[in-house]
Amino acid sequence: MDEDEALSRFSDADLERFARHLVLPEIGARGQLRLSQARVALVGLGGIGCPAAQALAQCGIGTLGLIDPDTVSLSNLPRQMLFRAADVGRPKALVAAEVLEEAGPGLSVTVALDQVRAGTAGRLLSGYDLVIDGSDNFDTRVAVADWCQSEGHPSLGGARLVAASVTGTEGQLLCLDRDAPRYSDLFPEGPPPQQNCADVGVLATASMLMGQLAAHAAVQWLVTDQRPATQLISTWPLRIMRLQV
Repeated sequence: MDEDEALSRFSDADLERFARHLVLPEIGARGQLRLSQARVALVGLGGIGCPAAQALAQCGIGTLGLIDPDTVSLSNLPRQMLFRAADVGRPKALVAAEVLEEAGPGLSVTVALDQVRAGTAGRLLSGYDLVIDGSDNFDTRVAVADWCQSEGHPSLGGARLVAASVTGTEGQLLCLDRDAPRYSDLFPEGPPPQQNCADVGVLATASMLMGQLAAHAAVQWLVTDQRPATQLISTWPLRIMRLQV
């Protein structure tokens, strides 16, 4: 499909909405069309999942699947911009869906108030082109990665996985597919038990940055079919190390 044919698929409103993308040589009409047809699942609507979901909705992703069993708490509000004080106690995925549907006209949103485990991964993640894992549970991260790297779409060759995390002021962004090392081999023992946000804290801007970087990697991967590099990021002061795994 050439650029002119791809342009013909957009409404006048979408041509105006995505005008800055359409003139980018890295995206153009064909790339934007790919984004509009893409299905992305987000596991965890926390400090990483919220900014990632918002960025993807505004970039024109066609379908977002929001997977999170948790409810909004007051301590979430400094990092998770989709939520307000009035949302405390409500399911995160439902609140996020309401906000995102307004941010991205034409966006299709599905909601699952469930946790991804080895036994539920297939049911919750089937049919998605790419998965962003922003969960804070190691068993969930292993279950997501194992399913994506073995059974997931596209074409049953394994789903593309962008796994992002942040602890304190340090962030990590992993982009994995079937050809990459297994997540469980990269992290055979998991994180030390004291390395969680409740114990060591998390810088709000660091989690927002990692969520935006996860969305950026997803967009790049969906448009180009090229797996982005893994990044280790220190945010205070800002330092970025790129690795290929």
